[in-house]
Amino acid sequence: MSTAGRAGFLPASTTGVEEPGRADACHPGTQSPRARLLTAAALLPVLVVAAGCTSDDARPVAPSPGVATSELPGPGGVQPPAADRTTPGITLTAVPRADGAFDVTENVLFAEATQILLLQPPAAGDQLPGLMAPTMPRVTNLKVIADDRSVPLDDAQLTGPRSVPLMAAATRIRLTYRLTGSTVRATPSRATRAGAAVRPLASSTESTLPTDVVVTSGLLNAVCPLLDESRCAVGNPPRLAIRRGIPAGRALVVLQLDLPR
Repeated sequence: MSTAGRAGFLPASTTGVEEPGRADACHPGTQSPRARLLTAAALLPVLVVAAGCTSDDARPVAPSPGVATSELPGPGGVQPPAADRTTPGITLTAVPRADGAFDVTENVLFAEATQILLLQPPAAGDQLPGLMAPTMPRVTNLKVIADDRSVPLDDAQLTGPRSVPLMAAATRIRLTYRLTGSTVRATPSRATRAGAAVRPLASSTESTLPTDVVVTSGLLNAVCPLLDESRCAVGNPPRLAIRRGIPAGRALVVLQLDLPR
């Protein structure tokens, strides 16, 4: 068995999401049972090989239980950016780019006004089952709008936790930014296939807010390692979405997707 096979995730010589041995990846029922704390680690190797079982075509995904089909994108698998929220929560809309970056909008509505935002980028990939490769998530071009007023920032970049004071207490926040360094190219596979981690920057401000994560195109699978039921993909490619209403503090989503060309 190769080094990659023993590790169960990525070979040391690549920077992408490896396809593990097909015998186990395509037939996960042959694996021994795992404790609940290891559920995400057991599921994510299947996430990154969904395409490996059927050549270059996306394999159907086991949906999250109890999720309505109204959450699925329309024919063609493309979801438009989400509108402003009308109930408390967070809606993160991620638009994939060919270079592996994401253009992200977060629409946040707090139940009570806040005077400070606690922002934090996604975790590095070497800490996440299913990626297990060094990544350096970085936010650039950050803009903050609080109750329709622009918030001045000393620095429009973010590589770690930061507190952003608001000029006045606000309930409605919009964040726009570019997320880079959070994507791992899949090798061997299509040149456009990749794994990535996303999480709302604002999730640290109020961890209980129900959160919707929308990837506008190319989504093949999604796992939420912080949830007890870590399967959070809904439907089958190309009509695939991510389960709605995830508590913000647990809304870390590991994606498999095809990047645009």
